[in-house]
Amino acid sequence: MKNPFLGTGIAIVTPFTTEGEVDFKALANIVEYNIKNGTNYIVISGTTGESVTITKQEKQDIIDAIIKTNNGRLPLVLGIGGNNTNAVIEEIKTTDLSNFAGILSVSPYYSKPTQEGIYQHFKAVSQASPVPIILYNVPGRTASNMLPETTIRLANDFKNIVAVKEAGNNVAQYLQLLKDKPEGFGVISGDDDLALPVALAGGDGVISVIGQAFPKPFSKMIALGREGDAKQAFKLHFKLMEITSLIFSENNPAGIKAVLQALNLCNDTVRLPLVVASDDLKIKIANFIKQFES
Repeated sequence: MKNPFLGTGIAIVTPFTTEGEVDFKALANIVEYNIKNGTNYIVISGTTGESVTITKQEKQDIIDAIIKTNNGRLPLVLGIGGNNTNAVIEEIKTTDLSNFAGILSVSPYYSKPTQEGIYQHFKAVSQASPVPIILYNVPGRTASNMLPETTIRLANDFKNIVAVKEAGNNVAQYLQLLKDKPEGFGVISGDDDLALPVALAGGDGVISVIGQAFPKPFSKMIALGREGDAKQAFKLHFKLMEITSLIFSENNPAGIKAVLQALNLCNDTVRLPLVVASDDLKIKIANFIKQFES
């Protein structure tokens, strides 16, 4: 199965009201803003969506709201992952995936499995999933690194494992994946700062955090990168470089929510244990937006 997830996907935030409830109006606005400005697909319930502090009912309500607003215009991907393999399988089996082009499933966190453990986990996920799977490797959050050999083994063994979202911020690991991957298997950047170099090296694009705030220039940059136009693509990369760094300087998604608040798309409320961006960071973000738009 060939990877259908190309270009710029966004890891969408979950906006909250100042009281801490899901803000469905703001959510619809962010979806609409991205559809109109060149985003290629939307990933729901990832880390950026604060998936770990969302209740089961809220997750379903968020899914329903995005499906309604999207109205079939962009492919949707749903985050279903964890470190309890049986629970992940149960969620896959009990979730209506008819509106989803695929699922994004994170490598098991906290438990620190061996490479064989990671392989067996995703083998079980593959056998349970009726839709294509994007593996998600993010060692900074999971405390274990899914090595390229394990990713490639899974890609070769299971047809519905179609891509990896690689977020180890490790250039050598990206290049190893691009060199060894089977035909049609996607290597998707999960690192906004490396998204362009990965695209230029033959990657399929990005699942981005900053892309949802600047969808037009960011998706244009990725498109140029995938076409091999490094000169024009790097002009956009350099324009976005400062803000890409700023949003991750404290925590994600407090940084991106501060940007979205400055753009009047939602407010900056996050759920504990996360806290909102500092005043210092907000000032830097406001200054960037001012000069970016001038």
